[in-house]
Amino acid sequence: MTSGSPTADVENADVPWDAFDPDEYIKRNYLEIQPVDREILSRVRDHFSDHFEGRGGRVASGIDVGAGPNLYPALAMLPWCDEITLLERSASNFTYLGSQLSGYDAHWDQFWDVLREKPGYAGIEEPRVRFKKAVQPVEGSLFELCGKEPGWDLGTMFFVAESITTSFREFRRGVGCFMNALKSGAPFAAAFMEHSEGYRVGSQEFPARDIDEGDVRSVLKDYAEGVKIHRMANPKQLVRTGYTGMILACGRRKD
Repeated sequence: MTSGSPTADVENADVPWDAFDPDEYIKRNYLEIQPVDREILSRVRDHFSDHFEGRGGRVASGIDVGAGPNLYPALAMLPWCDEITLLERSASNFTYLGSQLSGYDAHWDQFWDVLREKPGYAGIEEPRVRFKKAVQPVEGSLFELCGKEPGWDLGTMFFVAESITTSFREFRRGVGCFMNALKSGAPFAAAFMEHSEGYRVGSQEFPARDIDEGDVRSVLKDYAEGVKIHRMANPKQLVRTGYTGMILACGRRKD
């Protein structure tokens, strides 16, 4: 990918995020678990389990940046965190996240079933109770994390930095802000849509930056160590225009 663009970029601040319809997004993506999400979830589960098992279990805090109406990153952090922040800019998505605290919807059980194939997850007998106790939605932007002291011991960012702008500069900054939020040595998982050109949720169009595996490696190299990149092609599930698959990066924040 090149960072140039023949037209003016659509930046995050230009987008009507409060018009995002979480119900429509869930209907399209999460009512039935897709094979690519199952693979991503399995790899994230294994990455976190490999890191924490034998190290005394839970850490203090985790963060899912740009959570949207997607609970599976938070579920993936559930055994390892006493507190999980779900950072979300969209008012409609923030309301959805709050509605899930008292007992998340039944379709998320199929995602938990993938996670509980590992002992750390299987040991949680009542995940909804644990979720309600640990999870806290917080209104805010990814970019607000830049310049702050690193505050979290574990982090996830799924389909965010490339899905809020068409600007490569802003995509790079977004990844940097996410990594800035993590303490030294903190494990993380970040997922990206490959070659997405934008997406529609209900009647509203949203921007995306067309990125590939090389771009992901480039933007992470100054922040992360022990990085493993997994590319998962999924041509039968046309999630977005231009989309050719998903890219998952698992690693640790550099010391």
